[in-house]
Order: sequence, then structure tokens, then C-alpha cells
Amino acid sequence: MHVDDPQISPERMRAFLASGAWSLTTSNEPLEELARTHPDRLALIDGRRRLTYRAYYERSRRLAAHFIALGLTDKDVIAVQLPNWSEVAIVVNAAMMAGIPFCQFHSDFRSREVQFICSFTEATLLVLPRSFRRFDYLEMLEGLRNSLPALKHVYVVGDDVPAGCFDLRRYLDEPEAPLEVSEATLALRRPKGDDLCRTAFTSGTTGDPKAVLHLHDTTNYACYLLNREQAIGEDSVFLVFLPVGLNWGLMNVVQCIFAGCRMVLQERFDARTALQLIQDERVTHFCCAPAHLVALLAVEGLESLDLSSLEVIMTGGASCPIEVIRAVRQRLSGHLLEMYGMLEAGTQSQTRLSEDPEAVCGTVGLSQPGMDNKIVDDEGNEVPRGTVGEIWSRGPSVTIGYYRNPAANARSFSADGWFHTGDQAVMDEAGYLRIVGRKKEMLIRGGANIYPREIEEVLYQHPKVQDAAVVGLPDPRLGERVCACIVPKQGESITFEEMVAFLRDKVATYKLPEFLEILTDLPRTPTGKVQKGPLRDLVLQARGAAAAG
Repeated sequence: MHVDDPQISPERMRAFLASGAWSLTTSNEPLEELARTHPDRLALIDGRRRLTYRAYYERSRRLAAHFIALGLTDKDVIAVQLPNWSEVAIVVNAAMMAGIPFCQFHSDFRSREVQFICSFTEATLLVLPRSFRRFDYLEMLEGLRNSLPALKHVYVVGDDVPAGCFDLRRYLDEPEAPLEVSEATLALRRPKGDDLCRTAFTSGTTGDPKAVLHLHDTTNYACYLLNREQAIGEDSVFLVFLPVGLNWGLMNVVQCIFAGCRMVLQERFDARTALQLIQDERVTHFCCAPAHLVALLAVEGLESLDLSSLEVIMTGGASCPIEVIRAVRQRLSGHLLEMYGMLEAGTQSQTRLSEDPEAVCGTVGLSQPGMDNKIVDDEGNEVPRGTVGEIWSRGPSVTIGYYRNPAANARSFSADGWFHTGDQAVMDEAGYLRIVGRKKEMLIRGGANIYPREIEEVLYQHPKVQDAAVVGLPDPRLGERVCACIVPKQGESITFEEMVAFLRDKVATYKLPEFLEILTDLPRTPTGKVQKGPLRDLVLQARGAAAAG
């Protein structure tokens, strides 16, 4: 994979190196050191096996040598579509050791998405499951092979791998097999921190492809900040149920390597199973979206479990409602932190362990050390504190740009390196950020700007509301009208009049919803973010059907 148009100047790269934010090393070095100094320390746990750091490293090293023996170089891409199994961590570590960029993506992706990603990156090798959740991945791939001329190798993980397919799990379970290239060759291929590490896709995988490029350094700096601010060390036990096929889950894996701690992989989030793992494995840390917390709190018999090992819970992707924060503090152990981050920028801000989670509720904290955030207007001019505008971010964890997309690069980066996030926010006098929503999700009703997140945060305070989202419905006179979509708590119901009465003295009159849609759940991304586009379509379809009826 060749980087045509890096959106970072050589001067800024040198400044990051000089400050120590970047280094000439990668996560390969701490993994190798852990295998040498703490070979018997548990590193990886999933539903099938428990691997020490020596086993983790040796499997990764042997696979890296195998990739090199295949003739793969830094001009290739290894595509990885695996659930949260130990093999996903081993494959990405092997790619990093061999200096081959990788592109990991969600196990739920199907033929259209897989074809797009593998074609756009011109992936040479694809790693995928034999089956997962009753889906046949090989059958899917069979219909795609003719459209993927660059794809030369397919590696399969699972049981009953057909003859003629490369059985990666069986290969990795033969740790005594010799390396397929010399130690000297493997050492020569080891990348440096400022080499390309990976690409990952934003949600826009049709029409306007946005493949985000990250160096080892940009990835590692974000992980370093998260470990520091979450107090993650070698004695920590990190539960990873966020999909490693997506950015935050992958960062959790790299965090564990830097900390030298134990990683517990849950192949797919289930609230009861997650709580059981916290008890049985003495989990100290996990990351999640607020929706995961709501699911954990809803588990029957929660109080009977021993969750006293929990030290820190990090939530992000959406604002955590005050009622959820209070319930977490009452019923779960550990300090709750809120973080603002994104695929393109790593981690930009977060609340701190020294702060009262309720006191900073509604904010995503202060800027991370070494990261700069500013709020600007539509012309790119910084606005006064307390004024809504778009967040621009700059710092050592920001992407070097989008792959093969000069138009997106031109839109998203200023000449002096600021990344345009597309998120609307307010920064107060103390520097705390409060996100008000995505710029493209802002509603305009009769010329007035309405930020859905402001209304959603109030709706979450209603005692009958479990989940809530606000969308705009098209209107020929006003442009848009506000619709509140609510999932009531079990056994509860809420009327339109009741909702409006609750909101009336808390938000401006022009922001009051004009429609209410009661749903059983909200469409979400795998990381827990509400999908506003599909939700709007769902509401329009339901209202159209009701009108026709």
C-alpha cells in the first residue's frame, strides 16, 4: 500500500519525534520483551484457549515469517475479518512484525462490504472465519473471487476447514515448527514507528470511500494516552468485547501489549456473559458505549455477582446520561470515565480519574496531553468560549490522511495540520468539551438550528425512558420537524403529551419534538452508536404505513 498524499508535514513529524510523542519503535518491541522477561504471564484469553506472552509472541513471530516467505511486502495489504478470537490479535501482530499494512474489519460485514474493502485496498491476503453465528464465510467468498483479482491467499480460522484451504488455527497450534525465513530476514523486515501500520474504513463504504491511514506512531500514541489516563498497568485485566474488527477494539489489544497485562476477549457482547467474565477473570478495566452499560445494569441478579475487581470503566461514542452514571456508581464497581475519540484522530479528550463523574457529566473532559482541540465557525475561525462550532483536532495520534481520496483530504485537513472532525461542540472557560452532535445531524427547523444530542440528554433523565434518539423529518414549510424516538423501560409506556410536558421547562419551545415514535430498540453500529440515517428511514416507513392504513 503506497501513501500518495500524507496530510502531515515533515516538520511536524520531526517535532513529534523530538518531543517523545513518537518513537522509532513499535508495539513489536514490548511484545518481544514480555516474551523474554515474563514468558509465563497470561496474555490472551478467549473462549477456547489461554495463551502466555511467550505463546502469543511465538505464534505471531512464526506467522510473520510465513507472511514474508509468501513474498508479501509493505506494498501489500492483509485483510482481517475475524471475531474477538485470539487469532485476530496474533494475525495483526504478525502483520506488524513483518512490516505489512493490515486492514481489520467487522465480522458482521457481508459480501458487498467485504468486496468493497478488499477491492479498494487491493488486499493480497484475507483471513476470515470458517463460520460464525451460523454464517458461511467461504460460501460468501466464493461469489466474490472473480471480482478480487489482487487476492492471492485466503486463510481460514475455525473447525471443519475444507481440504485445500489454509487452516490457520491448525498452523498456529504447531508452535515447534521452524521459522520459514531466517531470524536475520525477520529482523530486517521489522518496521519503525513512522512506517504505515494499518488502514481502516469509516462507515462511508459506498459512494465516498474513506480509508483512514495510521502509522505505528499515530496508533501507539493514542494507546499510550489511554493507558496513562485509565491507570492500566501490568497487573490489570482488560475485558475486550468491543469488536477488534473496529478501531476501538483494536486499540484495546495494543493497549494490553504496552501495559503487559492480561486481555480477555469476548467474541460477541452479551451482558450476562460479560458480567460473569468480570467476576471469574477478576477484570479491572473495560471500554464500552453507554448502551452496553444499560444492558449490563438490566441483567437480572446483577447484585449477586462479585464485581469488586473493577477499577475503571471507559465509555464513549455517545453521551452517557446522568441517570446511567448514577446507576453505574450505585451498582457497579470502578470509576466511570467518558472519552471523545474517533478513527481519524485517536483519543482527543476525556474526563479524569480525579474528577467526580456526575460533576463532569455532559462533557467529554479536557484535551488529552499533547492533543490540541479548538472550536471554529464555518470559515475556520476560532469562536469564543461557550459558542457552538466544529471541533478541529491536531496532535500525534491524528491520521496521516485518507487513502486514494484527495477530495476527502482537501475537505478534512487545513494547511497547518488541523483535522476537521465534523462534530459540533462547545468548549467552556475551563477547557471542557461538550459535544452537541454531528454537524451533518444538526436539524434546521424554520431557520433555527437544533442539536439532537441536547434533547436526547434530557429525555434520558425521564424515569420511563431506557433509550432515546432524535431525528429530523422532512417538512415542506419548515424544512424539518423534530421527532423523538424512545425505547421505554420494560413494563413502561410513555405518551406524546407526557414527553412534551417533561421537556417543556428544560429546552426551548422551538426544540420540542412534534412527533413521538415508540420502538423496541434503536439501530446501532457495532460500537453502540445510534445510526441516525437508518433510524430516520425506519420512522418515515412506519409513519407512511400508518398514514396508508
